[in-house]
Amino acid sequence: MPASQSCVERTQIAARAAAEKFGTELVALDLSDQTVLSEVFLIVTAANTKMIDTIADQVEEQLRLVGDKPLRREGTDEWILLDYSDLVVHIQSGELRRYYMLDRLWNDCPKIELDIVNEEAATRG
Repeated sequence: MPASQSCVERTQIAARAAAEKFGTELVALDLSDQTVLSEVFLIVTAANTKMIDTIADQVEEQLRLVGDKPLRREGTDEWILLDYSDLVVHIQSGELRRYYMLDRLWNDCPKIELDIVNEEAATRG
């Protein structure tokens, strides 16, 4: 069973918020068939440590505007995790993203097509 429509909509909001603050390499993975912990992982790369905080703050703010707040926010200088229960947002430095390779770890999960990726492609092409 795919991720709920509500979770996918909030994932799109989070992805747009991350992109607004220059998050890159956005990938949303549908984990609904793999785990009972979360439905979606949104993985974002940030250019530097200040950007990690900035992106996380923007994601939190935009989801707050639709009535959602994280159950917890954990992090280091190079990785912030925002846990919304069914949606988990990972904002990582490029180095940590390459090291942990969450995309590859969960590569058997379907990807959720992100509107922001489609919008960027349309403006380029």
